[in-house]
Amino acid sequence: MFYLMIFILVLCPLLLSSAFAEEPILISISSNLDQVVFDGKWTDSTEWKQSSYNDLTYDDGTEIHLRTAHQGDFIYVQINVATDMFIDKITDNAIVCFDTKNDKTVIPQSDDYCFFTSLDGNSFTYQGNNFPAINGYFIKIPNDKNFVAVGSSSDEHDRYNKTPHASYEFKIPLSLLGRSDNYGFFISVYDAHTKNYHSWPYKVENQGILSISSPSQWGDLVSPDKSIPEFNLALLLVMIFPIILVMQLFTKFRFLKLELFLKN
Repeated sequence: MFYLMIFILVLCPLLLSSAFAEEPILISISSNLDQVVFDGKWTDSTEWKQSSYNDLTYDDGTEIHLRTAHQGDFIYVQINVATDMFIDKITDNAIVCFDTKNDKTVIPQSDDYCFFTSLDGNSFTYQGNNFPAINGYFIKIPNDKNFVAVGSSSDEHDRYNKTPHASYEFKIPLSLLGRSDNYGFFISVYDAHTKNYHSWPYKVENQGILSISSPSQWGDLVSPDKSIPEFNLALLLVMIFPIILVMQLFTKFRFLKLELFLKN
């Protein structure tokens, strides 16, 4: 009986949480997303084609087409809300969050970042903080000079709906996130017309910018080929060159020593 109670109190919650966990978002490497025109939409019909794709659907009929990829020093995210055809400028908005250590802490830490943009509005960066702030446990910090986020209405070149609808594009520097093959990941979209939030993972509490959810509720963004921690070739050469030089000098010294020995 004692062991049965232990199973119920300890193991069952773990099994249930595992059973209801979301499958990770798989992110791919790209060779052309550095050519994206950041206007918040599909500028042409092939612009975001070379990226991972996830179709997110919700009980109320909302459909979000999520595109993710990385190239060089950036992660690229497009959130295409194909069913939101009420263009509510400034009030429609989207958030993308990363737990860079993926430690899924209950209280956000300094390694947790969220990026916000609104439809035809401003963009902001938020960082986890141990103490409560206006955005839950996140505080607004200056945007990185290379960070870009734009919300707009995607239209005639869109692959999913050519009627104008809400869409968001993000270019997020890896210098801020750090290079990893597994981040905690969360997105949230606010539709001002219906006053509803839609998130991934699904049914996350505290979805809005004024109360960002706990990283413990976030899912995973995974690079299956582990290509995000790309080793910098220039750095590799800088590290290897001194080693090669020392080896050459050592070899030359040994030959010189042998030559002197043979002469004597």
